Amino acid sequence: MKYIGTPHFSHGTPEKLGILMVNLGTPDAPQTPEVRRYLAQFLSDPRIIELPRWLLRTLLHGVILRVRPAKSAEAYREVWSETEGSPLLSISRKQQTALQQLLSQRYGSDVVVSLGMRYGTPSVHDALSELEQHNVRRLLVIPMYPQYSGTTTASVFDEVAARLQRTRWLPEIRFINQWSDHPDYIKVLANSVRKFWDEHGRNELLVTSYHGIPKRYLLNGDPYHCLCHKTTRLLAEELGIERDKAKVVFQSRVGKEEWLQPYCDETMKQLPKDGVKSIDVISPAFAADCLETIEEIEGENREYFMENGGESFNYIPCLNDQADHIEFLANLVERHTQGWPETDATRDKEKDNAAYTTSAELANKLMAKDPKLEKQRNKILAKNH
Repeated sequence: MKYIGTPHFSHGTPEKLGILMVNLGTPDAPQTPEVRRYLAQFLSDPRIIELPRWLLRTLLHGVILRVRPAKSAEAYREVWSETEGSPLLSISRKQQTALQQLLSQRYGSDVVVSLGMRYGTPSVHDALSELEQHNVRRLLVIPMYPQYSGTTTASVFDEVAARLQRTRWLPEIRFINQWSDHPDYIKVLANSVRKFWDEHGRNELLVTSYHGIPKRYLLNGDPYHCLCHKTTRLLAEELGIERDKAKVVFQSRVGKEEWLQPYCDETMKQLPKDGVKSIDVISPAFAADCLETIEEIEGENREYFMENGGESFNYIPCLNDQADHIEFLANLVERHTQGWPETDATRDKEKDNAAYTTSAELANKLMAKDPKLEKQRNKILAKNH
């Protein structure tokens, strides 16, 4: 194996803390070839479809990738912006920028925030390479999924680990597992609902829609189902509403296999028949609005509800780059980087800078004593460029 090294490293360069934000991903364009390429990577992930590899390859290349890309491309075109492109990528970039600004205010230039997508671009590999260019020696990974699932959070771990397995000089690593029940997250989520109600009024029922997974994943030990219900329960308590005024549903199922229930689309069709004529819908599993919230919830499921007798359907946007959401993420970073120098308020930066200077001087003296070292290093640098 050829390991990824850092021949550009210069002794005396200040070390930094890297924050790697990772979300699901998006095709590069809302066209069939780009969507096919994206889906091929996405659906090839063994965390997503747990089937024997031979069977998965047969289904994927024999059926799914022949039919689904064109239909998905049509859906992506409905949410694609001519100026900003994919909503998920655009919002994720705004989150990255806002988090970088806030962390820079707190810690100066010692913290660098990078964005990677589990599937598509910018890739996790590219994001980690960017952090290496900044001499990041401590790394905090934030999968942008409030509720843990093997299909999402664990898949991010797999991709980060795969890249780091090929890395010659590993950074110290910490990994955020989930924050579905964090009190501050629940407060931010509740504040977004209250603000929406203040501006648009409150409907009869608050529906919390989470991305679904096959039921057998739950039966095999995936905690996602329980975490979703816990988020909704805590949200209802924070809002001060009766538990039966907040309903959990699961969206985005595919195939004939049973997924987590109740299904969102079937619920939308049934609620008006049960006498519920007005609903507010929020998607707490998504940190940023995307195809599944804009096209599927605000579009497709709105139609199901209204066509079956509903009178009022309001979609409450994801937390996206709201200021209190970014502040929550910054506080999450602070909490998970305790003990690391970049976020240590008592750190003596002048002393650290003096140590970096000494390191550079010693390295230069060593090079001067053995000119072959510098010649070999320059040869490697030239080859890499």
